[in-house]
Amino acid sequence: MNVPWRVARVEEILDENEIADEELESTIELLALEYSKQEDVNMKVDLDILERVYQGMRNQTEQADEERELLDPESHLYIINAFDMPLWHWSSEAGTFTKAAGPLTLSGTAESRILAIRNRLNIIKQCVLRNDHFAPSTLPSKDREKLVTLKSTKQLLGRAGERFLLLGMLTYNKEGKLCIEDSDGSVELDFSNLDEPGDGLFTEGSFALVEGEYTEEATLEIVAIGQPPCETRETSRSIYGHIDFLGKGSTSLLEDSRFSVRVREELPDLHFFFLSDVWLDHPQTLIGLQKMFDNCIENSFIPKLIVLCGNFTRQAISHGNSRDISNYQDNFEALADLIASYPPITRETHFVFVPGPLDITVNGTLPRHRLLSSLVARLQAKVPKVHFATNPCRIKFFDQEIVIFRDDIMSRMLRHIVGVKPNVDSETLKRFLVQTILDQGHLTPLTINIQPTLPDYDHSLRLYPLPTVLVMADKYDRYKITYTGCHVLNPGSFIGNSYVFATYKPAEANSEEWYFLT
Repeated sequence: MNVPWRVARVEEILDENEIADEELESTIELLALEYSKQEDVNMKVDLDILERVYQGMRNQTEQADEERELLDPESHLYIINAFDMPLWHWSSEAGTFTKAAGPLTLSGTAESRILAIRNRLNIIKQCVLRNDHFAPSTLPSKDREKLVTLKSTKQLLGRAGERFLLLGMLTYNKEGKLCIEDSDGSVELDFSNLDEPGDGLFTEGSFALVEGEYTEEATLEIVAIGQPPCETRETSRSIYGHIDFLGKGSTSLLEDSRFSVRVREELPDLHFFFLSDVWLDHPQTLIGLQKMFDNCIENSFIPKLIVLCGNFTRQAISHGNSRDISNYQDNFEALADLIASYPPITRETHFVFVPGPLDITVNGTLPRHRLLSSLVARLQAKVPKVHFATNPCRIKFFDQEIVIFRDDIMSRMLRHIVGVKPNVDSETLKRFLVQTILDQGHLTPLTINIQPTLPDYDHSLRLYPLPTVLVMADKYDRYKITYTGCHVLNPGSFIGNSYVFATYKPAEANSEEWYFLT
């Protein structure tokens, strides 16, 4: 008896809103999607929950209509520091994310270190199991024998001569042997029969899919190794869109799609600038910035946002060296005076400062705190829209999420490749790096002895759901690559044979390289 009432109510909703025949299917899919994101849903459709979802969608539509004339970039631009992001753990029991209870600490605990790694593994694993090659529900029964089945290390025991596919972390055991480790144990890997690894960079501390034969010597003789497949931002958001990963309020896919259209239509000329290695102790840097500002004024091309990434010094500052610290502060004061000499830019543009590995912050562990307030006081006083961000940090702009990370990640990753090293050219290396970082869903897929992180804040290094844009500011050669729908760019060092930086247009979700001759 209940089923007809549910169908009748859906039909009433479609009639009330005069949904055209060609839009019926997409409207029902959207209604079902929003319904599925409710926390109290069960297998049977509940009319009360359906009504709540419908009213929520109506309110969003009415609010969107009211705000049609009020699309204001300022009110939708957020700079989010790593220490302000809420921590969400993956719960295998609930099959979703649950918010961490209790305060987070900078020191962390042994338990939180284990939990950070377990979260990484479980987030990757749930993506892998949803992939078409692993999800049986997506295939007709006659095709299910073609599926690849993941196994656990505990299932290897007593099964020498059989072939297995494992997902785990690449790490070294106490004897210095390379192993793959999952939540149930580990097994030593034998690379002797592997001709060439799959695409990507396989490092100590990264997660990999390995296929091989288990031997009498209790090793896995590898025949293939590959990166775990990641999923698009849209797929992740369709499942976990109700979860506020950034701490700025969650938005629905419907809201996101409306914002995306309006940004394209109403803000086609809005730009962000990204600069890296802005060495304030280099005599050409302020000259280059002046040229950039002059060009903006002359062409009435005032960016909404300028992100300046460190290092802001060419050499590390010795601990306690008062002269070096004084010069470092003076350089920021000179920059403050330069910016303030351009009133249109000072009024309109947000400036974001992201520290690099050589800059002075209170910690050297990722995520890194902002630049010390005492060293940038004049910038704070003279530039009203200045933001001193952590490394990494994030920008939320309407439906877009931009992650900014300053690290020499290419050289660090190459130093810690395990197994068979790739023999490829520079352009392929760039592609491998981008693929690896996004497939791993983490900015530093390395062990903590290689790249120490604060365990309670390891989630600020996650890339799940994938961001719209990832800025990997690195001293390595500049590039821009789009992978699985995520636009990744390295603006390169600002100072070189020319002044180089990247511009990004949110309306197109694309970047361009800009340069001025020195």
